[in-house]
Amino acid sequence: MNHRILVTGIGGPAGRAVATALHARGIHVMGTDIIDVPAPDGVRVVQVPPATDPDAVDALRRLIAEEGITVLIPTVSDELPRISAARAWFGDNVHVAISAPGPVSLANDKLLTAWVLDAAGVPVPRFGVPGDFADAGVAMAALGAPVVVKPRISRGGRGVLVIDSPDAVDWDALPAGMIVQEFIPGTEYGPMVHGTEQGSPDTPFAVVFEKTELAQGIIGNAVAGHRVGAEDAADVGTAALAAVRALGLAGPADVDVRRRADGTPAVLEVNARFGANSAFAPELLDAVLASAATRLGASAHVLV
Repeated sequence: MNHRILVTGIGGPAGRAVATALHARGIHVMGTDIIDVPAPDGVRVVQVPPATDPDAVDALRRLIAEEGITVLIPTVSDELPRISAARAWFGDNVHVAISAPGPVSLANDKLLTAWVLDAAGVPVPRFGVPGDFADAGVAMAALGAPVVVKPRISRGGRGVLVIDSPDAVDWDALPAGMIVQEFIPGTEYGPMVHGTEQGSPDTPFAVVFEKTELAQGIIGNAVAGHRVGAEDAADVGTAALAAVRALGLAGPADVDVRRRADGTPAVLEVNARFGANSAFAPELLDAVLASAATRLGASAHVLV
């Protein structure tokens, strides 16, 4: 059986990286996006409704049926909770590379993520919500200066504020649904993790990527970086694996980690999907394809 794989969010860095890697392996791959985007070589792209559209999941289901898709790899954060909840709806002959709804929902909300990780003893920045503090000055006194204020549900650095003085923001005018975090100043990493379900014979693993340049200076997506040897950032990989395990995630996960001034790592957030730097961790795609082959009974030659 040869896989036919559908990758969502093909216009984004994660979707493009995964689709390009699949095509390079000689695997049939299609992509979707909410706008007309240039396709990677050899990949056909279909336009679909945005994740906020009530018909978005059904549109994916129809496309999967029409095209004989056997593996769905979602890469858009906004769509993950709905796709996870609808996994069974895509059919027994379709492997959806995403975790169960509960863990996905926890990872999708940065405040819930922080609560769960903190309770599990995974190192995270000190945090709260704007309502915990009378103003920015009080927040900085409690968490240290500067503080980071960002949406609980967002991606790619959207809506993130780094506040370094009490008068830098109108605290009372902050939008609803924000989280306040201690700013961690050190090196940022993007460990890519393959989590496993409890009782699985497979071994979870992390590949550590060091971000050497960020899109918005001290925050945002990585625009430059490199893979780090396991022995050089073992503590970062360990923290990322602990975060994924605490949330209960299985399959691909993209984690953001920074070092404190004393060098110890803290987990900033977790995304229950492939990340933008997946090209640096081909073994993560190997693991997803192996899971699909096991579940669907596919022959080993799909792992080309």
